[in-house]
Amino acid sequence: QVQLVESGGGLVQAGGSLRLSCAASRNIFRINAMGWYRQSPGKQRELVAGITSGGTTNYADSVKGRFTISRDNAKKTVYLQMNSLQPEDTAVYYCNADIVRNWDLKEINYWGQGTQVTVSS
Repeated sequence: QVQLVESGGGLVQAGGSLRLSCAASRNIFRINAMGWYRQSPGKQRELVAGITSGGTTNYADSVKGRFTISRDNAKKTVYLQMNSLQPEDTAVYYCNADIVRNWDLKEINYWGQGTQVTVSS
């Protein structure tokens, strides 16, 4: 089975920073697009940032200039550096990736389990 394991969430004061990591493991032939989504209570899950296998990035308008997505293909890991955090950034953050599995070479979309980010005012 393919797994996406997230880490780095927590509690931070407004204006602070956090770095999220998401490592893919097991039975992976290739990872294509990767991204971070978030969901807060009562709201739909939304895209925060995405990155292609070639390194092209895109961001939600609400995080442009504050968040940076990056990836290390050798480590099968995607990162989200979050600076100047605000209370409205509070949410569960989910890693997402399009992964080609090594046993059938099918590309499947996978989700991580989510990590809580809480920003206090």
